[in-house]
Amino acid sequence: MKSIGVAVIGTGWCGGIRAETLGGHPLVSGLHLAEINQDRLWELAAKTEARTAVTDYREILKREDVAAVYISATPEHTHFPMAKDSLLAGKHVFLEKPIALTLAEADELIALARTKNLKFTIGYSQRFSPKYAYVRKCLRGGTIGRPVSALVSRHITRGLGKKISGRVKLSPAAMESTHDLDFLFWCLEPAKPVRVYSQVNYGAMREASGADVPDQQWCMVTMDSGMSIVVGGGWSLPPGYPNFSTTWIEMIGTEGALLVDDSHKDVILNTMKNGMQLPMSTMPGEYVDHTYAGAMAGETLHFLEAVAYDRPVLVTPEQARTVMEVYIAADLSAEKNAPVDLPLHPSKTVRAVA
Repeated sequence: MKSIGVAVIGTGWCGGIRAETLGGHPLVSGLHLAEINQDRLWELAAKTEARTAVTDYREILKREDVAAVYISATPEHTHFPMAKDSLLAGKHVFLEKPIALTLAEADELIALARTKNLKFTIGYSQRFSPKYAYVRKCLRGGTIGRPVSALVSRHITRGLGKKISGRVKLSPAAMESTHDLDFLFWCLEPAKPVRVYSQVNYGAMREASGADVPDQQWCMVTMDSGMSIVVGGGWSLPPGYPNFSTTWIEMIGTEGALLVDDSHKDVILNTMKNGMQLPMSTMPGEYVDHTYAGAMAGETLHFLEAVAYDRPVLVTPEQARTVMEVYIAADLSAEKNAPVDLPLHPSKTVRAVA
């Protein structure tokens, strides 16, 4: 069994999950952490028994014993320079979404990884959920016949929405619907998106965030197969359970339909002290003693095994670029109040909300 050195850059919510998943795994010869919040860095370094804990990620990239890097840093504009530095240093890279903030940056990273023969993937963890994998299996196997239409609606709490929109001025399409666009394109490949129409709706988030942030964004995407898909993403649910996420999926085909309730209301805890709570309802997931509830741990180990055993990654950077192009087009469409045809010019960038 071949073990490798791995690093996690950014050890917040998602980075912490990845570091804890990797720490102590038999395929990991050594775990190295980089985090600018020193208190969090020392906390996680002690918890995972990391060999290195530094505040400057460049120190880790100098280490020859580090083969793979997980980049979970925020804000999102750090993704491109960190990924580029890591690839230039000869490291295989796992990068949280988004892949970049411009299509040109995404193209540069893809070309660099290809030139240096390095594995490069993007964090679309929903592909590793059994429910989502089952939807794809039914579509690919013809269980519901030829797909006719698809709808995915995802909502998170306004507390989490405020946190996300406060660190980066990107739309719900770019930060939430991106997961569901990736999922549907994965299910429907080799079909490609050719036209996007989008609308945004405003409400509670304007007051909650202090910025001109929409509550929800709906995107209709026309595929080159003639099929249309609808994806809605919102982040203005009442506070309720912290970081609660709920999703509904409808896949309609010529020979059947598949409806998926991923609303995370299957486990309800009701106590005198805290009232009704919904454990294990966060999108990334969480640890439950000896096991893990959610798809992110499996996704983390998938990339580890891809590097250690030289296997292909499930999410290619080209696929992530396609998703990025669609949510850029969605923001352009909402701004223009008109459909936008694909492909876009590489100079197009992710639209910032006011």
